[in-house]
Amino acid sequence: MKGPGIFLAQFADDQAPFNSLADIAGHMAALGYRGVQIPTWDDRLFDLKRAADSQTYCDDIAGMLAEKGVAITELSTHLQGQLVAVHPAYDPLFDGFAAPEVRGNPAARQAWAVEQLRLAAVASRRLGLTEHASFSGALAWPYFYPWPQRSAGLVEEAFDELARRWLPILDHFDENGVNLAFEIHPGEDLHDGATFEMFLDRVHHHKRANILYDPSHFLLQCLDYGQFIDFYHERIRCFHVKDAEFRPTGRSGVYGGFQNWRDRPGRFRSLGDGQVDFSVIFSKLTQYGYSGWAVLEWECALKDSAQGAMEGAPFIARHMIQTVKKAFDDFAASGADQGLNRHLLGIM
Repeated sequence: MKGPGIFLAQFADDQAPFNSLADIAGHMAALGYRGVQIPTWDDRLFDLKRAADSQTYCDDIAGMLAEKGVAITELSTHLQGQLVAVHPAYDPLFDGFAAPEVRGNPAARQAWAVEQLRLAAVASRRLGLTEHASFSGALAWPYFYPWPQRSAGLVEEAFDELARRWLPILDHFDENGVNLAFEIHPGEDLHDGATFEMFLDRVHHHKRANILYDPSHFLLQCLDYGQFIDFYHERIRCFHVKDAEFRPTGRSGVYGGFQNWRDRPGRFRSLGDGQVDFSVIFSKLTQYGYSGWAVLEWECALKDSAQGAMEGAPFIARHMIQTVKKAFDDFAASGADQGLNRHLLGIM
């Protein structure tokens, strides 16, 4: 496992040192981070089209970051991926994620989003990256609670369409040698293991359809985030290290009562302030040979981002495990002797 890394989306700002990739990378390197996950929609930090078009631009970016002491962990198209599939109920809210010229035109917005993903696949290849982080978008999410009773075939039709939209994108990522890791996240149609499996079946178990693992979203669903790794470790290609807590009361529970983040029973927290057992997670990922990055995604309703970033790098570093080189009981090994083994087993 590589790390610590940090997702820059929550830190980008118009004020220095957060308004340019060079300055924010230097700042994060000084805090102990060794990698940065770059949001490709923020042109203060990165020019996605230029990266797809120009190997020189990519080489310059990678070289500059190396001088600062960090590498690129992955590129992210979370906002663009969301727009590949949008239920009409969310059109006005999601329009802000798109380029101004396609707002108010869902078909044009979707086409723009697909092109953004295609550019990201090429840019990732030019940068020497093998993993990419994104969202799946959602057509069925307004119907996640089965009341009123869903019409027969509604969910199946939604997932058929979701797969139809993503299959050509997945093929394009395959052509560029890059895995597409969907963050399994409420608000997306891919929000737990069951929905990921429904999608995976429909894209014919495409080898590029993979997972960005973020335990905070599972804790808030009361899902066993450790067993999730047991089930899906072969598809986990990215890892957001993010904490959360869930403290239900007699007044409010999983659905949060339309309250703001500060007052919800389930809320995201800075690393170490929540309830996620990261010792279990880092152990399981190490057990299954995860070799990607451990990337802090900072979100917290209480703590300032500066403090969260400062505390995050040493927290991740403490949990990273150097893979064992030899068995701990090798000192007591009695050697290999077939004759002795047969004698011990009573085999003549």
